[in-house]
Amino acid sequence: MESPGLRHTCLKLHIEDGRGAAVIFVKGTWLPTRFELFITDGLDAWICSATETEVEQRAELWDQHVSEYIAMAERHLGFQQPGSIYRFEDAGVGEKRLSWTFEKQGTRLEWRWKCQSSPNSKQVTANILDFLMDANTRLSEEVVSKRQSFERLKAEAEKCLAQSEKYCIEKKEFEDATYGKFVAVLNSKKAKLRQLRDRLSRYESTDRGPQCKDDSGDNVGAVDMSSEDEETKV
Repeated sequence: MESPGLRHTCLKLHIEDGRGAAVIFVKGTWLPTRFELFITDGLDAWICSATETEVEQRAELWDQHVSEYIAMAERHLGFQQPGSIYRFEDAGVGEKRLSWTFEKQGTRLEWRWKCQSSPNSKQVTANILDFLMDANTRLSEEVVSKRQSFERLKAEAEKCLAQSEKYCIEKKEFEDATYGKFVAVLNSKKAKLRQLRDRLSRYESTDRGPQCKDDSGDNVGAVDMSSEDEETKV
C-alpha cells in the first residue's frame, strides 16, 4: 500500500552534460517531506535519495517551508520548465550532479543534488520504462474513454438539436394555425358588426321618417311616423 501523499513523475529531460546536449529520463517519487530520483540515460543509471533531514536543511537554507521546497522541486523535475537551465555533470567517481536554475525576485538561482551510481542500472532503467509504459497505457485508455464520452455527448447533442428543430417547426405550425383561426374569428366578428351597423343605420333612418323641404331645398320639418295626431310643420 502506497504512503499517503505519494506521487510519481517521469520527465524526459534535455540537459547539458559537459559534453554537449543529451537526454536523460528522471523518475521522481515525491512524499510530503522527502523525495527520490531515479535517472537513466539508457545505458547507466543513478539514484538520488533526499532524506527528510536533507530536505529540511535545504528548505531552511532557502528560507522555505518543506512543502514549498518539495513542490518546487517536483515542478521542475516533473515538467521541464522553459527558461530553466538543466545540467547533469560528473561529480566524482561514478557520481553525477543534477542541477536546474530558476528565477527568484529577479535573481537566477540554482539547485543541485548529487546522484549516486545505481548498483543495478538495468533494473532502474527497466523500472522507468515500465512506469512510462504503464503511464502510456493509462493515457491511451483515458483517451479512448474520453473519445467514447465525446461520441456519446455528440450523439446526444445531435438528438437534442433534432428535437429542438422539430419543436420549432411544431411551434410555428401551431402558431400559424392559431393565428389563422384568430383571424377567421376576427373577420367573422367584423362582418357581424358591419351587419349590425347597417341594420342599425336602416332602423334609425326608418325611425326618423321622411323630411320636408321648402322650395329652396332647406329642411323645414319632419314627420314623426310614430304619432298620428302630430301635424307636419311647415
